[in-house]
Amino acid sequence: MIHLVWLVPFLPLLGFLINGLGRRYLSKSLTGVIGSGSVLAAFVISLFIFFEVRQPGFMPQVVTLFDFISVGNLHIPFAFQVDQLSALFLLIITGVGSLIHIYSTSYMHEESDEGFARYFAYLNLFVFSMLILVLGANYVMMFIGWEGVGLCSYLLIGFWFKNTSYNKAANKAFIMNRIGDLGFLLGIFLLIQQFGSVTFSDVFAQVPTLGENSGVLFAVAMLLFIGAMGKSAQVPLYTWLPDAMAGPTPVSALIHAATMVTAGIYMIARSNVIYSLAPCIQSIIAIVGLVTALLAATIALKQNDIKKVLAYSTVSQLGYMFVALGVGAYTAAVFHVMTHAFFKALLFLGSGSVIHAMGGEQDIRKMGGLKKWMPITNITFLIGCLAISGIPGLSGFFSKDEILANAFGFNKIIYAGALIGALLTAFYMFRLYYITFTGKFRGTHEQEHHLHESPAAITFPLVILAVLSVIGGYVGMPEVFGVPHFLGEYLSPIFAPSAPFLHAHHLSHELEWGLMGLSSGLVIIVIFFARSKFRQYQDNGVANTGLAKVLENKWYVDELYEAVIVKPLMVLSGFFQDTVERSGIDATVNGVGRGVKWSSRQIRLLQNGQVGFYIFAMVIGMIVLFVISLFL
Repeated sequence: MIHLVWLVPFLPLLGFLINGLGRRYLSKSLTGVIGSGSVLAAFVISLFIFFEVRQPGFMPQVVTLFDFISVGNLHIPFAFQVDQLSALFLLIITGVGSLIHIYSTSYMHEESDEGFARYFAYLNLFVFSMLILVLGANYVMMFIGWEGVGLCSYLLIGFWFKNTSYNKAANKAFIMNRIGDLGFLLGIFLLIQQFGSVTFSDVFAQVPTLGENSGVLFAVAMLLFIGAMGKSAQVPLYTWLPDAMAGPTPVSALIHAATMVTAGIYMIARSNVIYSLAPCIQSIIAIVGLVTALLAATIALKQNDIKKVLAYSTVSQLGYMFVALGVGAYTAAVFHVMTHAFFKALLFLGSGSVIHAMGGEQDIRKMGGLKKWMPITNITFLIGCLAISGIPGLSGFFSKDEILANAFGFNKIIYAGALIGALLTAFYMFRLYYITFTGKFRGTHEQEHHLHESPAAITFPLVILAVLSVIGGYVGMPEVFGVPHFLGEYLSPIFAPSAPFLHAHHLSHELEWGLMGLSSGLVIIVIFFARSKFRQYQDNGVANTGLAKVLENKWYVDELYEAVIVKPLMVLSGFFQDTVERSGIDATVNGVGRGVKWSSRQIRLLQNGQVGFYIFAMVIGMIVLFVISLFL
C-alpha cells in the first residue's frame, strides 16, 4: 500500500475538482457524498499504510513521483516520505477530517446548491494541502502544503464573503501567516545555501557535522520557528486564530483541531535533530509556548462567545505543545496533537450543534439549561470538557501529564506555569459548560420553542469523537502504570537521532505519582469551584471592570497592534502615496510629459512659413557652425 500513498492526497484533490467545477450542476446529496467519500476513502488507505508502517523493522520509504526542481546541483523531487510520523498524521487528518465532512453535510444544508458545493470544494482542497504538508519528503514540498492551507483558510474563513467583518478576519489570517511564512522561506534558502539540499534525509544526515550551538543551526532553527509561530498561533502572531471563528463552525473545527494549527508542531517535530542541536532555540520555544498558553487561558476566562472561548483554548493548548517541543519531549507534543484533535474537534462540533439549535446564537449568556433538550450534545460536550481538563482516565490526562512531567524535569518554573495553565483550562471550560447546559434557559421564547437535538449527521461524529476522547490516551500511558508507552515506541525511530543531544530527565515513580496526584487533585477542585459559581448562572447585565474588563478585551493586544504597527504603517504608506508617489515620482514623470509638450509648442513657432525668417535662421546656423569649427 505504501506505493499507493499518492492516492491519499489525490482523492481529496479529485473531490475538490469535481465539486468545484460541477458546483452549478450537482445536487447537495451528491456533493456531500463526493466531498465526504473522497476523504473517507483517503482515511481507509491511510489506515492500511499505518498498519504497514507499524510492522517491526519498518524503514522510512520515499515515493518519488517526478523531478520538481532541478537547477545545477540542486535537485528537489516531488516525493512523499512514508514513516511513523507522517503515517500518524495521515490518520489524524483524514480521520477527523472525514467526521467533519460528514457533520458538514447537515450543518451547511441551508446553503444554496452552488454555495454548498463551493464549501465542500474548499474543504477538500484544505485536506489535500495538509496531506501534502505532512507527506512531503523535503521542505519545499512541506512549504507547498503550508501555503495551500494558508490559502484555504482564507477561503473558508471568508466563506460568507458578503459580510465585511468576515472578509477582514480572512485577510487578517492570511496576512499574519505571511509574516511567519517569510521566516520559513528564508530558512529553506539557508538550508539550500548550507547543505545544498532540502530533502529531509540529506539535511538531517549533515546537521550533526555542524556541532551543537552552531550559528547556522541557530539561524535555521529560529527562522523555521518563526514560520511555526505564524501557522500555529504563538505569541505574538496568534491574534488571527480567534478571528478565524468568522468561518462556519465545521471550518473552525478543521482549522483548530487536526490540520492547520498543528502544522508548526509537525514541522518542528520533523526537524527534531536541528532543534536538539540548538538548545538555546529550544528554550525560546518553551518560553514562547508557556507565555502563549497562559495569555490565551486568561483571555478565555472572560469570553462570552462560545466559539471564542474554544478558540483561545486552542491557542492555549498549542502553547502546551510548544512547551513540550521546547523541553525536548517531542513524543509528548505529538501525543497532545493527537488527543487535542479528538477533544477539540468534539468541542467545536458540539458548539456548532448548540449554535444550530439556538438559531445562530453564539452568546453563552443567552443560553442555559440546554441539556434538557440536547442530551447527546450535552454528554459529548461534557466528555470533551473533562478530556481537555485532564481528568484521569481520559485522553487529555495522559498527554498533558506527560508534558507536565517533562516540564518538571526541565525547569520547575516552566512546570509551575504549565500547571497554572492547566487549572485555568479546567475553570474556563467548565464555566463554558455550566453556563451553556445547566440552570435556566435565558434565551427568547422563540428560541426555546425551536430547541431540539441535532440530526444524526451531526450527533454521529460527536459520539465517535467522544469515544476517541475517552480511549485515545491509552496509547501513551506513563511508565508508572507498568505498561508499554505504545506511541513512544512507535515514534522512537523518528526521534532516535535526537536522543544523544537531549538531556533526559528521568523522574522517580514516586515523584511521578505525586505530580499526577497534584495536578489531578487541583483540577478537580477547580471544576467543583466552577460548578458552584456557574451552575445557576444568571446574567446580571453589569459590565466588567478592572482586570475582568482587560481580560474581556483580550489584554488589548489587538488595540496595541493597531496603535503600534497598523496606524504607523498607514501613516507611512500615506506619506509615500501622497508625497513620494504623487508629488515625487508622478510629478516627475508628468513633468517630463508636460515639458515635452511645452517645448514642442514653442519649437513649432519656428515653422511660420516666412522665407525671410528661414534665411535669417540659416545665417545664424552658419555663424554658429563657424564659431564651433574655429574653437575646435
